[in-house]
Amino acid sequence: MYVLTLLLALAAPPQRPDSLAAQVREYIAVDTSLLALTHVLLVDGTGAAPKTDQTIVIRAGRIATVGPAASVQIPAGARVMDMSGSTVIPGLIGMHDHLFYTAAGGRAVQMSYTGPRLYLGSGVTTIRTTGSRAPYAEINLKDAIDHGLAPGPRIHLTAPYITGEHGGGAMAILNSPEAARRFVAYWAAEGATWIKAYTDIRRAELGAAIQEAHRRGIKVTGHLCSVSFQEAVSLGIDNLEHGLEVDTEFFPDKKPDVCPAGPQAAISASKLDVNGEEIQSMIRALVSHHVAVTSTLPVFEQSVLSRPDEPQKVLDTLSDDARKAYQANRARLTADSPRVPMLAKEFQFERAFVKAGGLLLAGLDPTGIGGTVAGYGDQREVELLVEAGFTPVEAIKIATLNGAQFLGEADHIGSISVGKQADIMIVKGDPSVKIDDIENVELVFKDGVGWDSKKLIESVKGQVGIR
Repeated sequence: MYVLTLLLALAAPPQRPDSLAAQVREYIAVDTSLLALTHVLLVDGTGAAPKTDQTIVIRAGRIATVGPAASVQIPAGARVMDMSGSTVIPGLIGMHDHLFYTAAGGRAVQMSYTGPRLYLGSGVTTIRTTGSRAPYAEINLKDAIDHGLAPGPRIHLTAPYITGEHGGGAMAILNSPEAARRFVAYWAAEGATWIKAYTDIRRAELGAAIQEAHRRGIKVTGHLCSVSFQEAVSLGIDNLEHGLEVDTEFFPDKKPDVCPAGPQAAISASKLDVNGEEIQSMIRALVSHHVAVTSTLPVFEQSVLSRPDEPQKVLDTLSDDARKAYQANRARLTADSPRVPMLAKEFQFERAFVKAGGLLLAGLDPTGIGGTVAGYGDQREVELLVEAGFTPVEAIKIATLNGAQFLGEADHIGSISVGKQADIMIVKGDPSVKIDDIENVELVFKDGVGWDSKKLIESVKGQVGIR
């Protein structure tokens, strides 16, 4: 998988502004092929301490030089941008970033227009779709972005969801291991690099899907319920979504291959001590088998009444109908929801998982009650990781380099060092001290092309929930 990803990356050189369509170039703020960003605070994504007064030279879409402003020699002919008072961090890598928007009540809209602009405008330069409802729309969108016909992040495609007999809708119901193998073979040939299992999948079909995926050099993740985390680990799964919130193995009446109805499993998990043997045993299994966990704290937070409402800038992206639906959903929240203790327990679990050596990834999951919005939710995820107990520098690493490593792309993206693609975001302020400054996006560079964050986001105002 790593070799394949590397070869694909080498076969696709960084995009240049003159290769982009006219309707795309209007969103570009910096189009020079030789640029020096001077006097920046650098948070490089590796977890290292921030470096003050740095200069970054970008040449032909890649990082050519990084070092103290006093000693870096700026090449002749370079455009120089004095970014005093600003911080440079790697572009965010969203590992649970759908290209559709949903809210409670059945609303589901593909975000082929709004999603890519919100992600890129918010500093997210790479996404993994982590489950598709309209796979060919996403294949075509990826192709359009790769060929400069639409603005957006680079996309790692996930096939349609696979589930069991109680699932359905836009998901594939798999009733046999052979059906699972056929599904994986087909979507691997169509270009998907990930398979996503959903709540009602059975062990036999999940195991067959994992075996076939690994045979073809692709990976499997899951939002599971009928299958527990430790059962999935024993089957060879690569990644688990959402964390402790969805692991059902601690529910006393759990039956094999059956997803417990209602919130009983989450309630059971929320009563356990994260440092107790039950959860620690599960964590050890994940770590020893190199199974990553994707944190999606924003989608959980919005279902807790005591948590802050979405800010106005997020509500402004929603269509009138989507905003009203979200507000109605929020008005129905109750203070005694099991999500209240579960959110605090999820914070504890993610810290314990990382402390034990686990690889934590970051995403937002634009579903739930409708207030988790592409891009803005990725920024909020980093803020919530800090609230969970990680330092700002650790949270930024989780949301950048960790994702790159798990995608097999760490040689190219995910941190700021010489030779890597210039996928970076510039924010006003110092998020290493005040993590909320991550919202103050000034410019977003993908392959060294500087995108106008405000213009991208303004172009989708009032349209999430429509297109």
